[in-house]
Amino acid sequence: MAKTRSQLQILLLQAREDEETSLEEINEFVSFSRLGRDQFTALNMFATPNFTPNCVEGYDAVFVGGSSDASVLAPEKFTFVEDCKKLLSYCVDQSVPVFASCFGFQVVVVALGGTVILDQAGMEIGTFRMELTAAAKTDLLFHDLPEDFWAIAGHKERALTLPTGTVNLAATALCPYHALKIPGKPFYGFQFHPELTRADLTKRLTRYCDRYLEHDQALQEIISTLRDTPEANELINKFIERILLS
Repeated sequence: MAKTRSQLQILLLQAREDEETSLEEINEFVSFSRLGRDQFTALNMFATPNFTPNCVEGYDAVFVGGSSDASVLAPEKFTFVEDCKKLLSYCVDQSVPVFASCFGFQVVVVALGGTVILDQAGMEIGTFRMELTAAAKTDLLFHDLPEDFWAIAGHKERALTLPTGTVNLAATALCPYHALKIPGKPFYGFQFHPELTRADLTKRLTRYCDRYLEHDQALQEIISTLRDTPEANELINKFIERILLS
C-alpha cells in the first residue's frame, strides 16, 4: 500500500559547516516539500564524515543539499565525498528515490562516472534562465514547465561530462548540464537550487560574500537582478507527489 504524505520520511545529506546555514537548508526543503520538519532527518557529513549505504534503510527518499564549504574535486580533504558517492551509487542500484541539489548534483556526476571541473569563467551566481532539453518535454517532473524558466544557481564547479546512461534535462548559456535523471529510476539531480528563493539567496550571498565576490558592490549588483523562481521551487513538491506518492 502506498504511503500518505504524512508518513514519508526523508534522509537529508548535508555538507554544511556552519549551523545557521544547515538549519536554513533543512527549513527550505521542508517548506517546498510541504512535509513536516519531523519528516526530515539530517545527516551532516562534516559532523559525520563516515557512513555506510545502509543508513538509507527506513527512509522513503534521500535528498542531498548544496555546499559552500566542500568540493567533490578535493576528496582527500573532504573525506565524506567517497562515502556519499557510495551511498548514491547504492541508491541507484536499489532504486531508492534521490533528489540532489548543487553539491549533491556534482557528487552524483562523479559517483556515476562523469566528470566535474572548476570553471571560474563560467561561474554562476544569481538567477538564471533554464532552457529545457528535448528530453525534458516528456519527463515526469519537467513536462509541464515552460520551455524556459528562472532558477537560482551558485557554483564555480560544473559537470564537464554526464555519466553514461543519464539524461540531461536543462541548461543555461554558461552551464550545459543543469539537471539530470536516470531513466527507469526515481533519481534526479539539479545543478541549480530548487530549494532556494530570492530571499534565501540574498541572505546566503551576504553571509558568504568573501568566498565568491571581490567586493560588496558586486554583491549589490547581483542582488538587484534576482528574480522569483516559482517553477524551480515547485520541482520539490512535484518529486514528492509524482515520485514518492504515485
